[in-house]
Amino acid sequence: MNKHLHRRKFIRNSVAAGVGLSLLNSPARIFAAEKKEKVRVGLIGVGARGLNHLDLCLRRSDVEVVAIADPDTEFTLPQVRKMIGEHYGAKRKVAEYTKGPHDYKNLLKRGDIDAVVIATPWEWHTVMAVDAMRAGITPAVEVCGAADIQECWELVNTSEATGIPVFGMENVNYRRDVLAVLNMVRQGLFGELLHLQGGYQHDLREVKFNDGKQLYGGGVEFGDKGVSEAKWRTNHSVHRNGDLYPTHGLGPVSNMVNINRGNRLLSLTSVATKSRGLHKYIMDHPKGGPSHPNAKVEFKLGDIVSTLIKTNNGETIMLSHDTNLPRPYSLNFRVQGTNGLWMDDFDSIHIEGKSKPHTWEKAGDPKDAESYMGKYDHPLWKKYANDASGAGHGGMDWFVINSFIESIKRGTDYQMDVYDLATWYAITPLSEQSIQEGGTAQFIPDFTRGRWINRKPNFALDGEY
Repeated sequence: MNKHLHRRKFIRNSVAAGVGLSLLNSPARIFAAEKKEKVRVGLIGVGARGLNHLDLCLRRSDVEVVAIADPDTEFTLPQVRKMIGEHYGAKRKVAEYTKGPHDYKNLLKRGDIDAVVIATPWEWHTVMAVDAMRAGITPAVEVCGAADIQECWELVNTSEATGIPVFGMENVNYRRDVLAVLNMVRQGLFGELLHLQGGYQHDLREVKFNDGKQLYGGGVEFGDKGVSEAKWRTNHSVHRNGDLYPTHGLGPVSNMVNINRGNRLLSLTSVATKSRGLHKYIMDHPKGGPSHPNAKVEFKLGDIVSTLIKTNNGETIMLSHDTNLPRPYSLNFRVQGTNGLWMDDFDSIHIEGKSKPHTWEKAGDPKDAESYMGKYDHPLWKKYANDASGAGHGGMDWFVINSFIESIKRGTDYQMDVYDLATWYAITPLSEQSIQEGGTAQFIPDFTRGRWINRKPNFALDGEY
């Protein structure tokens, strides 16, 4: 038995026996000992989002795609085979696990996979990540919000017990302007930070509904009659009322105030408006109207959900969730300190002593060396902009996959780890509880169990990983 398989068998037996390696200072330490030249990857979930990850993995010479798992053999599998064939040629085969939603477990039983990328419906994220860790495989997990707090603890507890790290795939952390603003924060441009905002403000009506044939729009079907995200994502809007997707806003601003690394989230309060947008969309759509069965559906999700968070070090963070109404896309970022502030919308910045009093300036284009964004363009983007060119979401997706793979290759800790993921995921169930209780304060668990006091910031400190 080779060293890799022996280690994997040990992890399985230890977890099954309940022995574990709990309360390690860093779950990455055991895994970090095994540096690798090439990372063997499996992908669980290769739908609209997973195909993007598959493409980025296939393009890397330091990654070998070994297997994929997805029960969708009609839409997904033909595209996967075409993409793999274009990159690897006819002689190279990638194993397929497509026999139902639980066939991914057979992928995890293989002895030739180092890591898995999980891009499945939200309700599967924790289940699959836990199964991967118990199999001795490190998971990269797409973002969402947890169903309950226990789910967050299960991620942390399993990672600590197995010594297998978890990588949180929050791509907005690597957005070019966000990293430039992080650079500004670290160089003191805004002074001492006081208040931050972020959110998910995105008209998703044509994501939540389609005609059962095309991925986006064309009808008002969802659930069993919908395809892609409309098949599962819309049901969350039917049954849940809270910030269902907090990570795009919270992840980037967490880095700016060192959450889980010298600072932590303490509590939150959430409120929600009434729900009108999705019903109106069904009523107004040419294929909908009052006679359509979905016109009778009662959607629980408030059209605009606002969450106010308090941190240990005295900052406040406001998150917004707004996906049911007509609106331009915005993540609603605002970073404000004693010397000035930056706002995502309208490219706005004001710095005392630099800007004209009571007047906004344009933050500018990173390619303009004289602009704020150009002067503070982050070293990661300066170094890897060409590599990221053409990748999904303006290049952010390249940085996510690169960080994951390079961390494994170099044996270093993840910059977005299990404690970060659990903290971000926890906002959803806590916001639901707060709204249900009329906006009462909810205490946010310390998933680091006190280690946040001594943990040091490690995200994007320079042009390396």
